[in-house]
Amino acid sequence: MSRWTFPLGTLRHDGWDVVVDDALDGWQHTGLLVVDLTAGDERRFTTATREAVVLPLSGGATVTVTGPYGDLMADLAPRASVFAGAPDVVYAPRGSDVVVSATAGPTRVALCLAVVPGEAPDDVPPPRHLPAADVPVELRGAGQASREVRNFGVPGVLGAERIIACEVVTPEGNWSSYPPHKHDEERPDEETALEEIYYHEVRVTPGSPAPGPNGEGADPHGYLRVYGSGADREIDELTPVRTGDVVLVPHGWHGPAMAVPGYDLYYLNVMAGPGPERAWLICDDPAHGWVRSTWADQPVDPRLPLGGPR
Repeated sequence: MSRWTFPLGTLRHDGWDVVVDDALDGWQHTGLLVVDLTAGDERRFTTATREAVVLPLSGGATVTVTGPYGDLMADLAPRASVFAGAPDVVYAPRGSDVVVSATAGPTRVALCLAVVPGEAPDDVPPPRHLPAADVPVELRGAGQASREVRNFGVPGVLGAERIIACEVVTPEGNWSSYPPHKHDEERPDEETALEEIYYHEVRVTPGSPAPGPNGEGADPHGYLRVYGSGADREIDELTPVRTGDVVLVPHGWHGPAMAVPGYDLYYLNVMAGPGPERAWLICDDPAHGWVRSTWADQPVDPRLPLGGPR
């Protein structure tokens, strides 16, 4: 385990299976909570100076939000796993009390968080339920760089103050988060400074001749590369990732995320930063950005979107 890589279990705290917040040295703007529940279980959370996006990774839940910017109760439709289509999500603004109650078991729930600095403006977004049917699904890249992006928490889709969040599914053998790119400087109209969280799940690709009927005896895993973008941004990671593992990207080039043969790769991205603009503006590593020009002559991987039953 390095400073920025956290295998399953190493971020367990206070009844949550994953806790990423500013208690981690060098981490300031984003957070993530993940918990496994059985039907009827609930978890309570107060956003305080943060905003949250709540989604089921598997199973289903009822989410109740109460606070000064509005109240909401929504049933999040269950899905079999993170590979089974886009999620239902709920947005909770700063100053909200959030209750998550599992309606199906087992249920795994994620709360994506972003710190909102300063006094609340007059136009804080109210709580909102975004059904899965309204989540834009983008097929990004081409050929072996094809991946499925579920843009449930991006500007233009979900009203929020700082948070940017999405899911990415990469079928076996493909590369995503590619070309390597960065977003660690504030450069108007070119780049925004954003911390980024990668939370992973990995499965045996359906139909693979895995050792057991449900993948028993296999070792589902992928890899993520993160490396420095300047003398004051030293980082050098080539990290194997498995279900429940978290990799933090405080700065630097990141990519590729590699789905090795035999295993499909999922990751949940949570981003926010210190700048006033809520935008995902990136620049490619100039040594690899040319790869984008090759996509025009390649089809998108026909396996996408993976989808499947919810």
